Amino acid sequence: MLLYLRLLKESFSFAMNALKTNKLRTFLSLLGVTIGIFSIIAVLAAVDSLDRKIKADLNDLDKNTIYLMPFSFGPSEVPRWKREQFPNVTYEEFEYLKRSVNGVDKMAFSFFTRNENIKYESQTVSSVSVTPTTNELELIEGIKIEQGRFFNESESMSGSSVIVLGYEVATGLFENVERAVGKKVRLYGQRFTVIGVSKKQGFTTIGDSRDNSIFIPMNFIRTLYGENSDLITPVIIIKPETGIDMESLKGEITYKLRNFRGVKSSDIDNFFINVLSGFTDLIDNIVGQMNIMGWIIAGFSLLVGGFGIANIMFVSVKERTNLIGIQKSLGAKNKFILFQFLFEAIILSVIGGLIGLFLVWIITIILTNVLDFEFILSYGNMILGTGLAGIIGLISGIIPAISASKLDPVEAIRTGL
Repeated sequence: MLLYLRLLKESFSFAMNALKTNKLRTFLSLLGVTIGIFSIIAVLAAVDSLDRKIKADLNDLDKNTIYLMPFSFGPSEVPRWKREQFPNVTYEEFEYLKRSVNGVDKMAFSFFTRNENIKYESQTVSSVSVTPTTNELELIEGIKIEQGRFFNESESMSGSSVIVLGYEVATGLFENVERAVGKKVRLYGQRFTVIGVSKKQGFTTIGDSRDNSIFIPMNFIRTLYGENSDLITPVIIIKPETGIDMESLKGEITYKLRNFRGVKSSDIDNFFINVLSGFTDLIDNIVGQMNIMGWIIAGFSLLVGGFGIANIMFVSVKERTNLIGIQKSLGAKNKFILFQFLFEAIILSVIGGLIGLFLVWIITIILTNVLDFEFILSYGNMILGTGLAGIIGLISGIIPAISASKLDPVEAIRTGL
């Protein structure tokens, strides 16, 4: 054990000496490892941060939540021309499914529609995401209220001119959200009474942030546009009861909606039952592909870095040929020489890797402070980066180390003179 500790100490000393005496050469050799480790860990940190943020955004939603609409969340075997002929879901279908489908905890009817400008006196907030919906959406999506309340069933059914503002919309109009409730704002050329402000959500990776959204009763939009307007796309959102068999529920929804629409048994479904868990699986697949691409791109940098380490070790062996001969003539065994150069290669590579990790750490701090998004460099990625650098050093240094250990002591001393 003491022998290996001495070997490690001497190898570290030689590595530091190489850094001091041949700064430019060593820097260029380590640059490949530094860039490679930086590339891999930067990609992994970015993807991990994005994955964590997506899962946090979906945390308030039940992964079994169903979105019933004429579009699919993911790839579909149904041809595009046929999908474009699918009818929109209707409010009558919503009411029918709500009273006839078993195993449903909550069901809401909402519209996807274009962004609008909202005004209060001289203040205007532009391009606000409008969500016309029934009152059940509050519980399905876990909308948290900072001030006031969400609209109730009576207001939803009557299409009352009441509105719930997102946090940023409220601060943009009133500066202080506490002043918002009870005020009259202007939207669609009409006045709406503010009855609530949602809690600050921050940046979100799934759709629009609630901070820049407003919620109004769905029946107001039905009265304004009707149900056949190109400006709106209706969706039925279904939250199943806990522990329900999802396949049975999807089968029941399919059966009853097909019957309600009079779809022939020989025809395909003219709607899509999108389950949120399928969307998360799609995201996981995309995240996995991003990781693979990151490894491929960074692999080329690591390859160059490995050649750089091998080059500097061959030069180191040549420069210390005389010293190797003296060590062997004094009784140093081949494995002593082998480990000496191998440790040196690993140490040099790890130094390059640590520099790459340090750069990633600095950039994550800068981006987290500049952007409304938390970049995270996990301990797992740090260990991975350090271990990967060590492996590169091991692979790159093995051939120079073997060639050094096999030198004949007499020839080594004569060559070094």
